Amino acid sequence: MQKIFIKYAIAILTVASFMILFINFLFYWHTLEARQFVTFRTKIDQVIHTLENNRQELALMKESLDEDYLTRARAAAYVLDREDVLSLSVVEMQYLADLLNVDELHVIDESGFIVAGSVSEYVGIDMSKHPQTNAFLALLESDVEGAYLIQEPQPNAAENKIMQYVGVARNGRKGVVQVGFEPKRQLEAQSRNTYDYIFFRFPMNVEEELYVMDYDTGIMLGHSGGLLQQYRGDCYRLEKLLDCTDGAYRKGKDGRLMYVVSERYDDVLLCAALPADVLFRELFRNTLHTFLYLLFVMIAVILLLIYLARRKVIGGIHQIIEKLTEITNGNLDITIDVGGNREFQALSGGINKMVKRIISLSDRVSDIIEVSGIPLAAFRYGSGDPYVFVTSGFGALLNIPDREVAALCRDVPSFEGYMKRLTEASVEGEEDVCQIGEDRYIRIHMSESPEAKLGVIIDVTGDIMEKREMRYENIHDPLTGLYKYQYFKKMTEEILRNIPEGKGCAAVMLDLDYFKDINDTYGHDVGDRYLQSFSSVMEFMPKEHFLTARRSGDEFCMLIFDCRSSDDIVGYLHDFYELLGRHQVALSDTQTGTISASSGFAWTDNRNTDISDLLNRADEALYEVKRDKKGTFRGY
Repeated sequence: MQKIFIKYAIAILTVASFMILFINFLFYWHTLEARQFVTFRTKIDQVIHTLENNRQELALMKESLDEDYLTRARAAAYVLDREDVLSLSVVEMQYLADLLNVDELHVIDESGFIVAGSVSEYVGIDMSKHPQTNAFLALLESDVEGAYLIQEPQPNAAENKIMQYVGVARNGRKGVVQVGFEPKRQLEAQSRNTYDYIFFRFPMNVEEELYVMDYDTGIMLGHSGGLLQQYRGDCYRLEKLLDCTDGAYRKGKDGRLMYVVSERYDDVLLCAALPADVLFRELFRNTLHTFLYLLFVMIAVILLLIYLARRKVIGGIHQIIEKLTEITNGNLDITIDVGGNREFQALSGGINKMVKRIISLSDRVSDIIEVSGIPLAAFRYGSGDPYVFVTSGFGALLNIPDREVAALCRDVPSFEGYMKRLTEASVEGEEDVCQIGEDRYIRIHMSESPEAKLGVIIDVTGDIMEKREMRYENIHDPLTGLYKYQYFKKMTEEILRNIPEGKGCAAVMLDLDYFKDINDTYGHDVGDRYLQSFSSVMEFMPKEHFLTARRSGDEFCMLIFDCRSSDDIVGYLHDFYELLGRHQVALSDTQTGTISASSGFAWTDNRNTDISDLLNRADEALYEVKRDKKGTFRGY
């Protein structure tokens, strides 16, 4: 009887296992397709969102630049209407163009000829000879006051150089004033809206493809792998892709089957594709794991049935099955204690030990992680799990005690809230990186599937500190520690654009007096110490009003900002020179000296002031100080 029972039990368990395996195969295949479909639709939507944003950016930029260019053209017309244009030389026209911050400036007479301009080769050109120039002749016939024309960027007639021209009719006389600009910003923005640029910067998984085709002709317009390849197969044929909006399989290169999702956007078809064998590999791997698990469970159940059948303890079996059901449902805190004889007690103890081994799985995973030498931790929890599985290094990485980790793991909502707060407070400019305490940075990578949520936490403190050190070296002068000149100009441009109402700032150019004599007399090491001492005085000035930098050699510059008037600037410079006069520099073992520096400043309260112009004015003031009385300062 026992043999018959075991025989039928094996048959039933075998059939049940294969049914479960088959159902799991179908379910997981459907899940893989659905997950890949969602992934592809998300990536396609992100591409569309990027294209939309870039288009809006181009439109806003064009509107802003057209308005700015028209204003400069009208300003040029206003100035030239008060001048004898024919008497202006090319040099004078170029000077006027520089003042207006335009690349070209031309005057067209009533006959359609350029009679004056900032480019000598263009003077005398007949505007009617080329479609690009001929368009401006309509302004000569217009009776509308203030008539103007803004051309799109295009090759010009003279040199076939990409330019954007704006023309306005002259006031009170027949003629046109034309200004030209090199459309660098527009061309750069347009380059960011190409499919190759977007695909190059787009995150792609291994063997995934993103590509876009013309909806009418089927011509390939862009591909994540570049266009320098052949596109053979149904997955690259327009007529085969039109019905792939919900996901479908198409043949690719060399007959390889591809899973493809497509979506139309305007006059193009966006497609995402992945070799089907990538999905098959994951499916077969999952099926194999499921088979091994089922085989293990089947063997365990058969052995258990043999034991129970031998002992004929159906009541004990029921009790154990009830307890095992609770454990299967996720209640790992339960303890099985079936009395009656030593065998039941041994079985109960074995099951309890198995549960403890499951609970201690995180420690075994942690041991593997420690052997790898990588400072990381991991966590996992399913949609219906009452607790969170974490590795033992979790608390150490997050700098929280073990008892707090245990409390979080027992409450899934609290754990999710804690992780959400961590990820929301990410470090600026770093993806998924959070700061723990004052000197530790971690990266949290989370992924979610229908079965569970997974996460990996890794210590990236070294990487973050290295990046910050590199950034410091990129923007600071290595000898003095002051800002480098180019970064100083970038920061001052931002300060100028945001000058508060009723306040202003001043650019200050400084030059050390007699520095060459210091170098020649005491050597370059003393010269370096001389520069560092001067820089320390600059750095001592209040940061809320001073921005300091080394320009080159013994030349320095400052921006004094958030001041009410130029009198405040003079006051701050008096403080600076007083502090400089009290500062002693060791020139030798027995000799010290004070630093002598000349400076000039230029004040502005206009947000539209160009920083280069402001620095040039300060340079002129410095030149006068060096010529008249060194060691002092003077305003422009």
